[in-house]
Amino acid sequence: MASTLKFLKLIADATRLRILMLVSAEPLSVAELQEILGMGQSRISTQLSQLKAAGLVDDERSGKHNIYRGTTHDGLLTVAKMAAEELPERARDDAGLRHLLRKRRDTARAYFDELAGRFGKDYVPGRSWKALAEALIQVHRFCVVADLGAGEGTLAQLMARNAESVIAVDLSPKMAEYGQSLARRNGITNLEYRVGDIEDPPIKARSVDLALFSQALHHAEHPQRAIDAAFRMLKPGGHLVVLDLMQHQFEEARELYADRWLGFSESGLAGMLESAGFTGISTIVADKEERPPHFQTLLATAARP
Repeated sequence: MASTLKFLKLIADATRLRILMLVSAEPLSVAELQEILGMGQSRISTQLSQLKAAGLVDDERSGKHNIYRGTTHDGLLTVAKMAAEELPERARDDAGLRHLLRKRRDTARAYFDELAGRFGKDYVPGRSWKALAEALIQVHRFCVVADLGAGEGTLAQLMARNAESVIAVDLSPKMAEYGQSLARRNGITNLEYRVGDIEDPPIKARSVDLALFSQALHHAEHPQRAIDAAFRMLKPGGHLVVLDLMQHQFEEARELYADRWLGFSESGLAGMLESAGFTGISTIVADKEERPPHFQTLLATAARP
């Protein structure tokens, strides 16, 4: 970590301070910083290198991109925020960040609105009946189940057969409407759809016995927040099941499937579960697809103590 004096010298540069404020608020790629700041890649990369060398930011590889996030200690970050308030560009940067986040969210919503009624007919990476079976084998009868990022509710309908009630949460109103109507047509009366973000789902704390993420977590802006939310909604002794893509390099998934993250490593997902407070964490590779790009399905299970 940088000394206080070195820190003050670094944030004395307006560009570095603007970048630090942005990546402290939201993990961002160089391309996204370019969009917000209206600066060239070389200039931004140079400033990021200096911030990283000083220990003020770190980065994580995601496909072809490095995602940068701030690591500044609370006291120094408070000083930086006070200094940033004097920047004439601060309001514009905040507005640019909000716009970028809306674009990310709208891209995902538009993709799933378009898919409503087509799931099961079109290919979806990581959707594997073998993987679903692996998950279901590891659970028993539960009273209340939450399917988070449910899509049209294929898994939710399966779980409804052996549960007292199932709550399906999806960001897309059209997907939720379609899923609810499909449940009615199939005579499923204990499945309720709710429109909401998996990072802040409309479900009461400590009200759910089993929470599920099936190929939903890689669409979340902040996967850790989604896992934290699942922890809060679970009753003590409740279980979480995560089915998602193993970390991969198929960059086209961002455009083809509105993916935010290119899957997760076993250790990375386990680390997020542990950070949320889960115990009894287990991860396995549940399936490997034969055709390119050879997606693998990661299955994780955990319990709330």
